[in-house]
Amino acid sequence: MSNILITGASGFIGKSLSLRLAENHQVICMSRKDPGFNLPWVKGTFASFEDLARVDNYQVDMLVHLGAVTGGVTERECILVNVEGTRCLLQYLINRGCKKYVLASSIAAVGFHDRKFRPLYLPITDDHPCLDRSGYGISKYFMEEISKYCYRQNEDIDVINLRLSSVCTDDNMPPLREIGPLTEWSLGGITIMNLTDAIRAFMMSIETPYQPGVRIMNAAGPKAWTSVPVAEILRNWWGDDVNLSYFEQPGHEYNSVYEVSRIKQEIGFIASHTPEVVSS
Repeated sequence: MSNILITGASGFIGKSLSLRLAENHQVICMSRKDPGFNLPWVKGTFASFEDLARVDNYQVDMLVHLGAVTGGVTERECILVNVEGTRCLLQYLINRGCKKYVLASSIAAVGFHDRKFRPLYLPITDDHPCLDRSGYGISKYFMEEISKYCYRQNEDIDVINLRLSSVCTDDNMPPLREIGPLTEWSLGGITIMNLTDAIRAFMMSIETPYQPGVRIMNAAGPKAWTSVPVAEILRNWWGDDVNLSYFEQPGHEYNSVYEVSRIKQEIGFIASHTPEVVSS
């Protein structure tokens, strides 16, 4: 049994994950709003040293970092919270002897939410560089870089950054996407997991054996959330700007735009709620 601090515990994923972890671990919740269940709760933000001091009374063996600001806020807010806030949090816990960290990054770390985005190659790998223009993607990318920086200073920590796909409730999954116009966040609309799979990805990351280092993994389903071949959708968006030959190979027509082999190899995760399941 581990003592696990969860930031963003009052959020969409945080509530479900906190309750699931509490079945076998001691969970300490940190959030600005009361999560609303009978677990220790530290009110505040991880970006504040004063608020972090309230964690002093608890032993923390592991961090699950879900707290963040998302798209739609200013570049400054993204950097202050997602980057500098994460640095404060990691340094605080490292100084207290915490060894294992699971951080919620995002598939948006590559910068896809801008209509000008064009990936350098497909499928998009876990280490694809950030091409962001708006602030959110770069803040998640810098968060990953902060975790690498902390590891260089403390080579006994184990950090997993999950580049999480769009997540929807199990009973309210959107219809499979067809050919349509390119909008902001379009790739997020065809890269979707249900909440049960997202919780499982975090649980498997938490339970994987201690391994010093920093890992970055796309946490997405193996299939795109589409009703038509992926190449048709992407060609409508990007024309000939990007090489789509991968999706034109037999058996690849409906594969995810994101490469997901590493998360399968590293922790054994494969999303089970796929378009084939929905359509059957």
